[in-house]
Amino acid sequence: MSASSASSAPLARRLRSVARAILPFPEPESWLDVGTGDARFPEAARQVFPYTSLDGLDPTPRVEWARRAERVEEAHLGRLTDPQITARLRARYDVVSMIHHLPRTPDPRAELRAALAVLRPGGHLLLELPDPQSAFATLLGSRWLPRHRRLHLLPLAELRAELESQGCAIVTADRRAAHIPRDLPGALFLVLPKSLPTWAKIPLLAAAKAVEQALGPLLVLTRCSNTYRVIARREASAP
Repeated sequence: MSASSASSAPLARRLRSVARAILPFPEPESWLDVGTGDARFPEAARQVFPYTSLDGLDPTPRVEWARRAERVEEAHLGRLTDPQITARLRARYDVVSMIHHLPRTPDPRAELRAALAVLRPGGHLLLELPDPQSAFATLLGSRWLPRHRRLHLLPLAELRAELESQGCAIVTADRRAAHIPRDLPGALFLVLPKSLPTWAKIPLLAAAKAVEQALGPLLVLTRCSNTYRVIARREASAP
């Protein structure tokens, strides 16, 4: 196994575990991954749902590369809130996933409305977001990495209320399974002097990551879990 393959293996395992969250529901015929980038998530989801048509949408040309690499069947270049894209994809999908995508959008509420528009009645919306109410977010403050990378950090209660107002039923809301062990290395990266050479930073960051991974089974039992996952069902009566 190459070094790049070895480094991507934990990510692939995590993405497969995200896809398996849909297993309790009817097997989807069609699935759209929004903000898919180079479609790592659809590639992993295909191993769980080999008979599902997996498409990707992204504002960058990476999604077109992903189609050529056969990671997705159809590539949609643009934003889901574009009325032309929403109209073309309306009520087409059984599952729409947004994995750490929603906080990066200019208007999360508009993005949710568009996601529900392309879902079929009874279809499921799969979301993962960083949890701004986690204990690490509070303890680390401005050194909590998502604060530097996200436009919008939505508390779970706020997201739940928004989905319910748009005619969705919350099927699951889980703070444990979605935890990503990166808070300690992320905070360390932000406080290390920029003048420190890379060769000196790497072992420090690796040690911080190893500590958080070792504590992972305990962290997910507490409010230190830094990510939450929501599955919502679009009801037939939804607008």
